[in-house]
Amino acid sequence: MPACGQPAQPSPATWQHGHVTAATHSTLFPQAPDTADAVLDGLDPEQREVATALHGPVCVLAGAGTGKTRAITHRIAYGVRAGILQPSSVLAVTFTNRAAGEMRGRLRQLGAAGVQARTFHSAALRQLQYFWPKAIGGSMPRLVDRKIQLVADAAAACRIRLDRNELRDVTAEIEWSKVTQTVPADYAPAAAKAGREAPRDPAEIAQIYNVYEDLKRDRSVMDFEDVLLLTVAILQDRHDIADQVRSQYQHFVVDEYQDVSPLQQRLLELWLGERDNLCVVGDASQTIYSFTGATPDHLLDFRTRHPGATVVKLVRDYRSTPQVVHLANGLLAQASGRAADHRLELISQRDAGPEPVYTEYTDEPAEAEGAARRIQELMASGVPASEIAILFRTNSQSESYEQALADAGVPYQLRGAERFFDRPEVRKAGIALRGAARFGGNDTLLDDAVDLPSQVRAVLSGEGWTTEPPAGSGAVRERWESLAALVNLAQDFAAAKTGATLADLVAELDERANAQHAPTVQGVTLASLHSAKGLEWDVVFLVGVAEGMMPITYAKTDEQVEEERRLLYVGVTRARRHLHVSWALTRTPGGRASRRPSRFLDGLRPGSTATVGRAAARGSGGVERGFTSRPDAAPRRTQRSPARCRVCGRTLTDAGEMKLMRCEDCPSDMDEGLYERLREWRGVQARLSGQPDFCVFTDKTLMAIAETEPTTPDELSRIPGVLKRKLDRYGDDVLAICAGQELEQGPDGE
Repeated sequence: MPACGQPAQPSPATWQHGHVTAATHSTLFPQAPDTADAVLDGLDPEQREVATALHGPVCVLAGAGTGKTRAITHRIAYGVRAGILQPSSVLAVTFTNRAAGEMRGRLRQLGAAGVQARTFHSAALRQLQYFWPKAIGGSMPRLVDRKIQLVADAAAACRIRLDRNELRDVTAEIEWSKVTQTVPADYAPAAAKAGREAPRDPAEIAQIYNVYEDLKRDRSVMDFEDVLLLTVAILQDRHDIADQVRSQYQHFVVDEYQDVSPLQQRLLELWLGERDNLCVVGDASQTIYSFTGATPDHLLDFRTRHPGATVVKLVRDYRSTPQVVHLANGLLAQASGRAADHRLELISQRDAGPEPVYTEYTDEPAEAEGAARRIQELMASGVPASEIAILFRTNSQSESYEQALADAGVPYQLRGAERFFDRPEVRKAGIALRGAARFGGNDTLLDDAVDLPSQVRAVLSGEGWTTEPPAGSGAVRERWESLAALVNLAQDFAAAKTGATLADLVAELDERANAQHAPTVQGVTLASLHSAKGLEWDVVFLVGVAEGMMPITYAKTDEQVEEERRLLYVGVTRARRHLHVSWALTRTPGGRASRRPSRFLDGLRPGSTATVGRAAARGSGGVERGFTSRPDAAPRRTQRSPARCRVCGRTLTDAGEMKLMRCEDCPSDMDEGLYERLREWRGVQARLSGQPDFCVFTDKTLMAIAETEPTTPDELSRIPGVLKRKLDRYGDDVLAICAGQELEQGPDGE
């Protein structure tokens, strides 16, 4: 059992290489930890540093698969459960509703409900709606989901004809302009400075952009970028409103910080004000949205803006096998540019798996059919369809794989389609289950249902669920898959919650809908590389990895090519165990075989020649702490892993030995008298607080103090087991005892 009031030290078998508890997974219905310290159970040393660094600016550089979401959700939960953070005062922001929903779900499972976890746009929209009457007055403009029709109307008003592709590209230019806070008059020089290839004459785009803004005002509508711009304007102009927001939110966590745009960064600065209770998490090597205005500069410059920041690097990869990680590291080893200079070299924590498979096909249909055949074999061997993904560079590649899977009788789902709980069949199923929970005693459908799963099957049979899936694919199969996901969820829920009722399941579904925590839908996932970010599968097929597609043809500059490399890196790191990489020599059967494999695979796939590699990544895991008293001082680097005995130098793995920083059988230079005085003092403190002695400090911590004999708070804080809250509470007493001083006795002579 972990000591009361102390972080539970991880057992080597929990996190050390070769004995891994997956950092990116949790059981379906876990029990909330009993105590704040129990929240820390199972975290590796670097994740624990993140979770316990609750004050001041913190920057977490987290490689793919290293458990960043686990680290930051446990950080929030630990702070809440320890009474350091108030749930309503924490705002966690990320970039997708799915990621925000996952974060809320994990916090709920950790016993930290009530924390706001939202996208930038969602958080800003709530504030804008609340403060609009006070700041602006009147009715707030209506939010439009898609701006492309407005852009088309603006182009028509300018007498500029745009084809479908140009319309999409001009819309993207307007979005880029707004998130970089570029007004229409400044578009042309700003685009030239940024090296953007405008889809039309920059003057024409600026004209369309200007009319677009006029049309929105005339029609009293706003777009998603306006939500951020208007919130920024109100917080800048109305100090009373800014103060009100800052009094509400005291602590901020930003996920995927490498994807922050200048506009989002400005909003974050206004939320913060003069405070520094900010934790950012990101990986410059996963910057794949530069075309939208996102930039890793805010992440890479964080230490410059916050000299006192604690920087934690997560490099233990719990997701992928060493073979997959080797390929991922190899991709980045040939990268260039600023993001590459800050890359993290991952260290796999999993057992060895199969080598990545590289396959060349004559044409794209053959490539799709080959993937479908291999997927059939995998499913026949027991791999669930939901644990397989086909990832491609552009959405236009999806069609041939949809056809190949349908012909092979393999179920699939398209990533980026309608959210699970928004699907009509899921909404109808929820209504039916809620009605059965309320009036089930009078429902003849439930007469023969003996437990929760059979009740759910009975209710959903009236909505179209059957024991066997319908033949083929398409809308009918997709509806069945949605209902089957609910049936499977009911089975898992009943197994985890003894005696669970239909009403309990309905409550669980409501909470999941609010958190957008969807159950697993059985089917191979088809997704673009961009939409696959943040996801993972046991088996990943990376298809179309050929020159012209990866990197894409229109990636001309070095920066654009490097972003394409990072995009492939994201794809590789989605795979847990099996990775299949393929390309076709031509697009259509009988075409000229003019394509070649992507240059990014040179030196990595068998039979290819390596390009000149770069120096090894400076990405070992660990912690760097800033000096708040001397902002200009060089950062002090503290390596947290591996721990070595300070006497003989042997690597330490036992938690008790790591606390002492020496082997148990190595000679101790402990001051026995000091140790006994510390034990006596600890007994007094334990009686005063009404708790066992070890809840103040464990014997090992007291031994470490007696051996180290710290003279300053900084020296005392370096001893494992002396967290900030213990340092604040007991630090003066401990240092006084170490200095040989007598402490004043309590009112009862203690």
